[in-house]
Amino acid sequence: MDKVMRIWKRIVLLVLLSGSVVYAIEISNLSVAVDVAGKQRMYTQRMLKDYAMIGLENNFGNPSEDLKKIMGNFEDHLNALIAFNKDPATAKSLQKVKKMWMPIKAALKETPRKEKAAKMQEDLEALLKQSNEAVGLFAKQTGKVSGEIINISGRQRMLSQRMASLYMLKVWGVNDPQFKVKMTKAMDLFKSSLDKLMKSKMTTPEIMTLLKRAQKSFMFFEIMNRSNSKFIPTLIYKKSNDILKDMNTATGLYAAQEKKEKK
Repeated sequence: MDKVMRIWKRIVLLVLLSGSVVYAIEISNLSVAVDVAGKQRMYTQRMLKDYAMIGLENNFGNPSEDLKKIMGNFEDHLNALIAFNKDPATAKSLQKVKKMWMPIKAALKETPRKEKAAKMQEDLEALLKQSNEAVGLFAKQTGKVSGEIINISGRQRMLSQRMASLYMLKVWGVNDPQFKVKMTKAMDLFKSSLDKLMKSKMTTPEIMTLLKRAQKSFMFFEIMNRSNSKFIPTLIYKKSNDILKDMNTATGLYAAQEKKEKK
């Protein structure tokens, strides 16, 4: 009898957990969808950063717990985007993301190894590109310049984590012959995008304050890129998260502004 009760409790728990995925995040309109889809790009690079930090045996920021949380967020957001979307082309793109995610998810659950890091970077970059396609399709659905501004702002979150993850892998000793090219490209895109956002009509004084703060944090990466010295991973981790926090708030404000305009 006790065994039967345990089985039933387990079934009920699984049903509750599966049902909770639907309500993990609410997507009320296309602007929010662009914001949420944009976070997926960032998550690919944040997972890579956490993976490298765990490999480095550096516990600053608790990367093990952060990795678990971000993996859950990525899956929850993906399910929410699939449920919200009504566009066939976007649906096809999201299904590709889902197919690519499953083996990566399994690999991320394994203990990080330096010999597996290059493959992990390659897989997460492929997932980033596919996720980026999905964001572009959602932005296109809005049919407005505002959708593109939200997209660009959201991409800054990803770039903050990409710059950090590339540097973490370098410190870990993972050989990437394209490191300098990737880092320069990410930094140039961050800088030009920041300039575009600062000139946008959608940028309120509140958002401008956040952009200027992100710009100040970004200067650290510029100094780091010019220097031959090795910076400690904890400093990179913190600065990338400072940018992420400010750009995440800014992106949310852009999306909220679009929502108000529609009312």
